[in-house]
Amino acid sequence: MAGDDAGSLTLKIRIRVHGSPALPTLIYLPGMHGDWTLVQSFRHALAGHFRFVEMEYPRTTTWSLEDYAREIGNALLAADVSEGWLIGESFGSQPAWAMIGSSQRGESQLKIQGLILAGGFVKHPWPWGARFLRWVSRWIPSWAMRGLLRAYSTYAHFRHRDAPETLASVHEFVANRFAPGDKAALQHRYTLIAEFDPRPVASKTQLPVFHLAGLIDPLVPSVLVRRWLKRNCPGFRESRTILSADHNVLGSAPRKSLEQILKWIGSVS
Repeated sequence: MAGDDAGSLTLKIRIRVHGSPALPTLIYLPGMHGDWTLVQSFRHALAGHFRFVEMEYPRTTTWSLEDYAREIGNALLAADVSEGWLIGESFGSQPAWAMIGSSQRGESQLKIQGLILAGGFVKHPWPWGARFLRWVSRWIPSWAMRGLLRAYSTYAHFRHRDAPETLASVHEFVANRFAPGDKAALQHRYTLIAEFDPRPVASKTQLPVFHLAGLIDPLVPSVLVRRWLKRNCPGFRESRTILSADHNVLGSAPRKSLEQILKWIGSVS
């Protein structure tokens, strides 16, 4: 159950809402990094098309994915967000499925209109990969971590050269990796990915489900995700792979992602 982690700050979901409530609402559930730093160019591109809700997870090592779902739902309702489309980015797809499961059981007041998996998945096809990355995260020395983040920052200047708002947030993304409790929270999220199985929920989902991926993605095998959805998820509608994008598809191809999402939501409105 949700509770205070030893030595941590109060555990709560932070919410930021952009745009008019008269617009359709997109609710962004971030990936492993747990915040809004890599989605700013996507948010900038969708202005005028959607109300955009972005969030930051607490650095918890005790929450289950059902805890995530409940606390996200409570935070959204407190921010006067009562309905919308979920965008589950990578790890964010897992609390998204947990929220849909809660809705199926009649335990949620939030009206979920549909789900977009952005580099996301159902049950991760390679749970051993999450366990391996957890092990790497646990044992990697600080100097090596700093080197990897410097390399990522250099890569980001190329990857996000057409997404200036995201590029401007890269320094915050890097700084957050050294915040107290961040490393332990990342390791816990890897555990959640390895252990959580939302396939029973997805197999009963009638809500429209779309799958968006980047071609350059060594973390989530989009072909396997797409195959499972086609065979097992009754709400699955369509998938698209953006050739110029990577795992962080919303950040690396914000305008193409928006164009596709506009078409998808327009097709079921």
